[in-house]
Amino acid sequence: MINIYTSNETAFADNGLKILKPLKALVRKEDNGDYYVDLKDTIENLEYYQSGMIIRVPTPWGKQCFRLKNPSIENKKIIVRGYHIYFDSANYIIQDSYVVNKNCNDALDHLNTATDVTSPFTTLSDINSVNSFRCVRKSLEEAVSEVINRWDGHLIRNNWAIEVRQNIGTDKGVVLSYGKNIVNIKSNENWNDVATKILPVGKDGLLLDEIYLTNSEDLYDIPYTKVVKFDQTSIVEEDFTDDNGDFDVDGYNIALEENLRQQAENYLDKNKLPKVNYALNAYLKDVSDVGDVIYVKHPKCKIDLATNVIALDYDVILERIVKVEFGNFKNNLKNLIGNVTSKITEEITQNTKDALGKLESALVDATNSIKNTLGNSYVIYDGDKILIVDTLPKEDATNVIMINNGGIGFSQSGINGTFKSAWTIDGTLNMQNLNTINFVGDLIKGGTLKLGSNLDESGNLELYSDSNKLICEMNKDGLTVYCDDNSIVQLNSSSGIVAYDSQGNRIYWRENDEFHIKKSVIEEEITIAQKMRLIPITTDTNTGIGIVAMV
Repeated sequence: MINIYTSNETAFADNGLKILKPLKALVRKEDNGDYYVDLKDTIENLEYYQSGMIIRVPTPWGKQCFRLKNPSIENKKIIVRGYHIYFDSANYIIQDSYVVNKNCNDALDHLNTATDVTSPFTTLSDINSVNSFRCVRKSLEEAVSEVINRWDGHLIRNNWAIEVRQNIGTDKGVVLSYGKNIVNIKSNENWNDVATKILPVGKDGLLLDEIYLTNSEDLYDIPYTKVVKFDQTSIVEEDFTDDNGDFDVDGYNIALEENLRQQAENYLDKNKLPKVNYALNAYLKDVSDVGDVIYVKHPKCKIDLATNVIALDYDVILERIVKVEFGNFKNNLKNLIGNVTSKITEEITQNTKDALGKLESALVDATNSIKNTLGNSYVIYDGDKILIVDTLPKEDATNVIMINNGGIGFSQSGINGTFKSAWTIDGTLNMQNLNTINFVGDLIKGGTLKLGSNLDESGNLELYSDSNKLICEMNKDGLTVYCDDNSIVQLNSSSGIVAYDSQGNRIYWRENDEFHIKKSVIEEEITIAQKMRLIPITTDTNTGIGIVAMV
């Protein structure tokens, strides 16, 4: 059912102005790119295809809303394109907002609350790597694109919900073979950079001891050999020169060789396979969304090429996907600022893997806990309540879920035990443990708020002004206060207290048992070593400083 709504509709709780039955309704969805629907209808329905109106169409990814733009008439037919409601984010402007050392979820939330008027969007991400981004005079759409670029993720658009995920799609083992199920296919292959053996050349003609590096995999019948020069300007002699001016020649040369070897190995791994893109005008079973994995049996390769779906065309009227584009690279991603690149340091990458490992482990444990009890659960209607127990009779049960008009309760001590977790009908959620990616609330009450520790390296507490400016932050590095003049005051275990001006110069600081001040203004008096005091003196004719000995 295709519904049309007025331009200012936000809830979509009813069928709208009219249920439409267009002649054509084709949805185009790209990974990190376009998302629109092309429509064609008879001229009799012209009033329902006005620019700005919102059309809601059923898709494999739920009912999605699109805003119509620039309708035209050809041969008494209305032709119009509607862009996903996500692109309304171009109308919300961020004047100046600074994302400092945040994971992707916090960055999206920070930017979404920094728009000139209240944003209708919600944001979410599972990417835990940390980055920074200064957003100046950009739309929310541009800001999200930059977040995707810097945090390296995939954009998921679900009406007013914006998500950036680390991974998308599923691997259902779909395999295509030349000459069999992909005869009529449009392909784009680039073999220019393919290399299975290289002669790496570094700074000043530096070569490795073994001269060549070779990929250990048996990929092709013929070799692909190249001479590749690598940039090593990041290795500088100053980093190997001590305070006395002595230059560590051996250390410098070892660093150059290790850097050259690492760059060469990365190059071989990145370029061992050709860059391929395919477009197939056909329905593929088990392919349902962008990101899905498709393996291609290529006649020149001894292994299957792993590709991902990068775009889909879905025919709303036929209720099926009619075109699939897939490959291992993307040419032009519209609405993105540059290509998605990985700029996260090795340390951050490792921290991300550790954090994700903990989250994934918790999710796997929860999933297994539920799946393992399938077939061992019993539902009992008990007059005024429903019981779900792990064994019969119910009096012998240990794990119990009870549902009645008061809410839902959970017990691990039987039907007569204490229900330690409950969701009551008034909306109150009582839990001993709550794991979540994104928690939003107006008021948090409790005895202890624990952040960080060796189990959660990402502990962070932030305070914002009414204008959404970060004014205070508490994390593993201590307490940091951001002043209106761009100066910073820090309090931590290593430095005690220290303040910096807007240029990063120290203003005052503690050093051992001394307190240093670059400049100071004393309003009344100074006492020195309990022996002498400097005080202001004012007479009828003069003012000055008096030095008074202390008794």
